[in-house]
Amino acid sequence: MEQNFNTHIHIKIDWADLDLFGHVNNVAFFKYLQAARIHYCESIGLTAVNDQDKLSFMVASSHCQFKKTILYPDTIKVFAKVKWIKNTSFQLAYEIQNGRSELVALGEDVLVVFDHHSKNKVRMPRDLRNKISEIEGREM
Repeated sequence: MEQNFNTHIHIKIDWADLDLFGHVNNVAFFKYLQAARIHYCESIGLTAVNDQDKLSFMVASSHCQFKKTILYPDTIKVFAKVKWIKNTSFQLAYEIQNGRSELVALGEDVLVVFDHHSKNKVRMPRDLRNKISEIEGREM
């Protein structure tokens, strides 16, 4: 677990995330992945808001594999890393752990680099690729 993950965030489980059965609803897991996605993208200079002067991203796909329930109260860690980069897209991989460092979910997103001004996807800029390489500790 958490091998080769150089970034993570902590999230305190909110009572509102629970479902009728008393554990975190599966939809909330995607909210946790989103929080890690935003954190990672902002750290490399991709904005999450429609700032037309900066590149942003669009989510092309999102996947979550549930391994174990999360109960309230707990604080989870969501780890994120870039698995691959193509011309206009890249994949983020996630690992979610509960407060006892047990694996509760795995996730993956494919993100497309997007220019809100032109309303088009764009090639991955070299400086963005370099920032990712710096965070990941390997050439991307």
